[in-house]
Amino acid sequence: MCGTGIPGREVVTVATARADARVLAESVLDPEMPLLTLADLGIVRAVEVTADSVVVTITPTYSGCPAIATMRDDITGTLRRHGYREVRVDTSLSPAWSSDWITEDGRRKLRESGYSLPGPAPRRGTGPIPLTLTVRPRELTCPNCGSAETQVVSEFGATLCKAQYRCRSCLEPFDHVKEI
Repeated sequence: MCGTGIPGREVVTVATARADARVLAESVLDPEMPLLTLADLGIVRAVEVTADSVVVTITPTYSGCPAIATMRDDITGTLRRHGYREVRVDTSLSPAWSSDWITEDGRRKLRESGYSLPGPAPRRGTGPIPLTLTVRPRELTCPNCGSAETQVVSEFGATLCKAQYRCRSCLEPFDHVKEI
């Protein structure tokens, strides 16, 4: 990886290979919301490159995220197609992913695609996380008409990270990306 040994071809440094591998890993599309890249979601935590391997560490949006296997396969496939032979994708659950990690570009893509954007993620102190059996109230507006007159239809939409709402003004349903 660090040297080609071919006359006329430039030598690739570990730093360059790491930066290239990170760009490639972050360019992978989220399997559940393919309008977003893993960079948009802030899921890629680290990329390490040695002379013979690359290790990508990701943090899923949920610890039980059903898309994690697909993300792992897509990252591996993308990196291998670009010359990285030995690829490993590790999962790190600490710190837990937060919807605050969604980039401004990711938020723009969500908004332009008709999603209701997450507000600030709840702040957690130290100690156990309190168990609540009710839906935390959200202040959000309809992405179609801008009305604040909305109602939750289901706390779980097509994916665990989305809730389904309906606007009481324009009557259109919409997905809300949850604050996590």
